[in-house]
Amino acid sequence: MRLAHISDPHFGTEDAPVRDALRADLLREAPDLVVLTGDITQRARQAQFRAARAFLDSLAPLPVLALPGNHDLPLFDLVTRFTEPYRYYRRHICTSLSPLWRGRRVAVVGVNSTRMLRHKHGELPAPLVEQVARQLAALGEAFKVVALHHPLEIIEPSDRRNRVRGADAALAAWIAAGADLFLGGHIHLPYCVATGKGPREALVLQAGTSMSTRRRNGRPNSYNLVRFAPIEPGASRTGVRRIEIEERDHDARIGRFTIVMRREAVCTGSGWSLLSQGAVPLPG
Repeated sequence: MRLAHISDPHFGTEDAPVRDALRADLLREAPDLVVLTGDITQRARQAQFRAARAFLDSLAPLPVLALPGNHDLPLFDLVTRFTEPYRYYRRHICTSLSPLWRGRRVAVVGVNSTRMLRHKHGELPAPLVEQVARQLAALGEAFKVVALHHPLEIIEPSDRRNRVRGADAALAAWIAAGADLFLGGHIHLPYCVATGKGPREALVLQAGTSMSTRRRNGRPNSYNLVRFAPIEPGASRTGVRRIEIEERDHDARIGRFTIVMRREAVCTGSGWSLLSQGAVPLPG
């Protein structure tokens, strides 16, 4: 099973050649699921949501699981923000703010980390954390993926305030309930780290901006392609599981996305650990 993780397209600031290259790469790779972790628009305007909808429709027949980001709530339209903050998101993207996708071996639980009164920063209140933990516990032997917009772990001290409020409690509860992989965006910085607040570890995978001109410190647009190794028949959750992750960056010289980083992770009884992270030489 393969999953494409894209984030922060910020329609309204999209780079059209990058957008078209992303579409071509996704259709060529044909993952089983595309997960879009928020900031779909720049200012939550209807025209931007319509452009996003057109892009998502152009990915057919690929299924897409999408989540809102803080930019998908109106900033200047205060009436809509305080009465129906997700009206345009629900109309054009998805009626659910917490979608669930289940495949044969992989399940993805979507979590809405945005809040009306916290425009930029995210929050995971205790009742939501408990609800998601129950969902995860009920998913059986599948690879369990949690997707949300705001990061659960950071690697740059300057991003400390961007870490979602309630992250420690959420990680503890969700990893205990069997979560294997967390997908996030928001800070336009791709990385992967192992994390765990107890006896078991899981992986946090962040994506850069997939197509926006709002690139961080000149970094290229990027997305992640995740491969889940099959679970051997009869294997329990304490058996060996494997995930391979490709970071794909847009190369403006050739006008397409190329693999720049490969990561491999394995899960044993003590949870997930990264076996390797290696840069891939650029073509030419």
